[in-house]
Amino acid sequence: MKKIIAVFINTIFVFVLFFTGCASEKVHNNSISAQDTHTNAEAKANIQQENKEEKSIGNNEKKTDLIKFNIGYLASTGHVLYFVAQEKGFFKEEGLDTELFLFNNSGEGMNAIVAGKLDAGSFGTSTPLVFISKGSDLTIFGGQMSEGHAIIAKPEKADELSDIKNFRGKTLATVRLATGDIVFRGAFTDEGIDWKNDIIINEMESPAAVLEAVKKGSVDAGVVWTPYRKIAEDQGLKIVQFSSEVSNMDNHPCCRQAALTERIKENPEKYEKFMAALIKAYKFYVTNKDETLDILSKYVKIDKAILEAETYGEHIGSNPDPNKEGVLKFWDFMKKIEYIPTDDNINIEEHINTQIYKNALNKILEEYPNDPVYNQLKADFKE
Repeated sequence: MKKIIAVFINTIFVFVLFFTGCASEKVHNNSISAQDTHTNAEAKANIQQENKEEKSIGNNEKKTDLIKFNIGYLASTGHVLYFVAQEKGFFKEEGLDTELFLFNNSGEGMNAIVAGKLDAGSFGTSTPLVFISKGSDLTIFGGQMSEGHAIIAKPEKADELSDIKNFRGKTLATVRLATGDIVFRGAFTDEGIDWKNDIIINEMESPAAVLEAVKKGSVDAGVVWTPYRKIAEDQGLKIVQFSSEVSNMDNHPCCRQAALTERIKENPEKYEKFMAALIKAYKFYVTNKDETLDILSKYVKIDKAILEAETYGEHIGSNPDPNKEGVLKFWDFMKKIEYIPTDDNINIEEHINTQIYKNALNKILEEYPNDPVYNQLKADFKE
């Protein structure tokens, strides 16, 4: 198979490589540091779709066809299901030859999906919805991370900004299209603050850049996601508010699995295999905490205490359920704050597919009918 041009990262903070490759899988897990998410755009542009190829598996060198599947992700502990599925061989077990590609922010990743360079990716909730509102034919078909965002500030400003009303006239750093960006703009709206005029919002390239701006004092506060929340605290900053603490935003969806609608229609079974692997990864994540953290540490080169806090701590969760109800609520929320047009004729339900997840889960339950984790997923699932 042709090698995909690896993405190299220039470390700009004290931590070394954030994500590293997994030699046991034929995948390029592009490196990143805990405070640096600069990505080689040229390398990403060279991601190409490849056809099925034969690979040797098992000790008897038995040959089988594995379906090529390119996945995009962000530098976040919230994408732990990808890492577990890759390291434990769940993707391969489902017949997929997966390759992971790191992106700097959700907009870049979604552009790669729309361009046909990725089969799927997990780039927030707001990003696919914005792209859909602008005419992209995308489908949300699964879940990943929930919650996971926060506003950070220097200690001397944290108390004042703990009251959302005090953001009027302040400067806020954020990453455009990030789920937390939308959540907090909504919080400002609910408090009568016009986020378009009453606040100076600086849109930056990455959460690493946001963290640095807050530390330097060039902004009053910033919106970041995992693991930068805990990293910020360890570097002397304070959490002002978690995204899930915003009114009516408890357990809000974040990273949703999204793909081109035509790709799903062409081969829905491929996407069912993908979701089946993530469902298996979810069970491992909830039942094997220590090994999950060991796996995560291969990709996220930061202190284990930070990994644990930002994977199993408060205001963060991972679940493969598409959470259709949460996505619909988020769509309405984005319209309410006028982040997307309010007068469109888009039926957003046509861009949410719950059948793929349902079929994948039912297939697993046929094999493991008494498994408590899988049965709980079924009990929680809403079409």
